[in-house]
Amino acid sequence: MARTRTTKKLAQRIDLNYFKRPTPFKRAKVWLSIVIPLLAVGWIAWRGIAHDSRVYSSGRMSEAHAVLEQKCAACHVQKAGEFSSKAADSVCLACHDGPAHHFSRVAAPSCATCHAEHRGRIDLTAASDETCAQCHKNLQKSCPGSNYASGIVSLESWHPEFATFRLDGPNYGRDLGQIKLNHAVHMRPIRRGPNGPDVQLQCENCHHTAGVAADLTYSDPSYRAAKVIYKESEEGRRIAFGTLNPAKPPSRRELMVPVRFAEACAGCHSLQFDKRFDFGVPHDTPQVVREFVQKKLQEYIAAHPGEVRMARDPDRELTGKAPQPELRVLTPAQWVKEQSAKAEELLWRKTCAQCHIILMSLSELHPTLVHRLVAASEVATESSRFPQIFNSSTTVQWLPHAKFDHDAHRGFSCAGCHPKALTSTETSDILVPGIANCKTCHAPGPEHAESRCFECHTYHDWSKRKEVKATFTLPALEREGR
Repeated sequence: MARTRTTKKLAQRIDLNYFKRPTPFKRAKVWLSIVIPLLAVGWIAWRGIAHDSRVYSSGRMSEAHAVLEQKCAACHVQKAGEFSSKAADSVCLACHDGPAHHFSRVAAPSCATCHAEHRGRIDLTAASDETCAQCHKNLQKSCPGSNYASGIVSLESWHPEFATFRLDGPNYGRDLGQIKLNHAVHMRPIRRGPNGPDVQLQCENCHHTAGVAADLTYSDPSYRAAKVIYKESEEGRRIAFGTLNPAKPPSRRELMVPVRFAEACAGCHSLQFDKRFDFGVPHDTPQVVREFVQKKLQEYIAAHPGEVRMARDPDRELTGKAPQPELRVLTPAQWVKEQSAKAEELLWRKTCAQCHIILMSLSELHPTLVHRLVAASEVATESSRFPQIFNSSTTVQWLPHAKFDHDAHRGFSCAGCHPKALTSTETSDILVPGIANCKTCHAPGPEHAESRCFECHTYHDWSKRKEVKATFTLPALEREGR
């Protein structure tokens, strides 16, 4: 007969106190619930005895502040037995004294708003675009009457074209330099001197930063050794007003220096003033040039007195002018004066005028060009004696509201960023790249270069920084670190 299995009979086989019986798994849970809290409390107590504050920290500090990781009180004020959650601006200014931001209707953010700590070994100056946009996305509100864009969010959003290219910018949309230069001619094979071979110039033959030695391939040792009386400040335009100085000192590799005749031009451009001499005049002011020419001619006629007898040269007679006598006998002074006038006419009208803007007299001065002279008073007093040569006024800093470092871009060819130099024929052409060129490399994403605002802009004028009294001592920090 088959056995009958019912639910009741099966239930009677179950031990209703099974959960009360100890098992290895239950024992393990009990011990873990006791041991782990004890270990945690012991670890915290051990860190407290060792004065290690990292247990309370929300993360590692930046590279610049890494030495203070165990010294919370250095940045966080301690009140009522506990530290403040945020570092006060007064604490930051005690060490850095960062100058205030420029004028704004919006309250200046705290230091920690833009420079957030405890994010690991990062560059603390690398502020996010979002923090910058808090004030700059609406410039009409934060800075009424702004001459720039109404709002800027990032390099990709709302950023205007560089001020250099705008008609209302500092350069009025053109190069204000006074040296007449055809880049296209110099970038093609060109003859070196009247009888020299054809050469192919490279950008670095003429252009270099202040921290890099000049390429002397086309220099002239005699001109490099000569001292000039004109000032270097006349060669380059002054840095635009309002430009903020960076915190770190310049490396002298950021900006290009004005091209100098002795280093880059003298090897090809001869300043010869008379066929009797195989050297040229100094590359200096008209006064120095005139004195040099007269001195050399006086020395020459003293050594060659027979040349005061001058025969007429039919090939040099000009149409419309009375012919000269067949033979003239001049005094040495007359000969020097006449030959000096010829030499100066050649220099001012042809040789020097090839590169420089020269004002021969006040009658040639157009009213709109007055601002391009160093001082109108100098023109009025000196124009009757010497021609006036316009200052070179080479633009040194093309991006007055941003920082740029040529040394950081040394791996790229010059023509890659300055393609217009290959075809430019006018001095007024601006050859620096526009914002579209920069965006090809600087863009969001790991495959591009940094493009956040801090990369190009400085918000503190560190030339106005104040010296602060030292707060920390090395032995004290060493004891804190133990």
